[in-house]
Amino acid sequence: MKRLAGWMLASPATLAITFLLVIPVAITVGLSFGSPGQGDWGIVQPYADFFASGFRRNVLWRTFTVAGWVTVISLAAGLATAYVVARCPPWMKSTLIVLAVFPLLTGVVVRSFAWLVLLGREGMVNQVLQATGLTDGPVAMLYTPGAVIVAMVYIFVPLMVLVLVGVLENIPEDLMQASSSLGAGPVASFFQVTLPLAVPGLIVGAVLVFTASFTSYATPHLLGGTRQMMMGTFLQQRALVAFDWPGAAVVAAIMLAVIVATVLVMTRLARRLNPMAT
Repeated sequence: MKRLAGWMLASPATLAITFLLVIPVAITVGLSFGSPGQGDWGIVQPYADFFASGFRRNVLWRTFTVAGWVTVISLAAGLATAYVVARCPPWMKSTLIVLAVFPLLTGVVVRSFAWLVLLGREGMVNQVLQATGLTDGPVAMLYTPGAVIVAMVYIFVPLMVLVLVGVLENIPEDLMQASSSLGAGPVASFFQVTLPLAVPGLIVGAVLVFTASFTSYATPHLLGGTRQMMMGTFLQQRALVAFDWPGAAVVAAIMLAVIVATVLVMTRLARRLNPMAT
């Protein structure tokens, strides 16, 4: 009876996920395959065509590279910020958390557009560089991988901080005191005690940032444009500009496969680094 009640309680959410997520994704993946007699590769001919194109391979590699750099930089910045916040007095901690996550209260498009203004030829960054004599004229910073990476790091670091603050706060202070009493300095205690125990949070944060960066559309579209096209903008172009729905389905399926593979790999890595990580 209890099992039946549990199924009845879970059925609305299960049906919603099935109809709103599972079925649409299945239809999209199904649309990405060709007919059995199409080309030399049969039903996977659309995927063979995708990887046979140098331009499309470059788009995929660029997306991997940008997402990887954003993840690494966000991990470093987020861990440093979260460590400081977690070690602050309670009266200061709430204020620092609010300041750290304040950018999340603004939409992604607004934050990306702000960087569009800052990095423009007449933007504040160029004005400071010229005023200090570091450059003789405006530097072209927009529509470069660096502009996309900087803006996406700014967008996703608060998310990383939120994940890591809770993890670092749950590390017992007794462990740090025991490490100190055994002769380990602050740096050694951090790398031998804090960092291994923070692995689950680091893995979760890395997965969230990487998948969000890999599938991002607004920021690469505004700051990268067609010169630095990524998979999100390429998907939009295939679907809404060229009206190539099978081609867009191939892009979407590849993005889905990358996300699933990333989650599986990072989960396995977490278990190897920390058996307590799930």
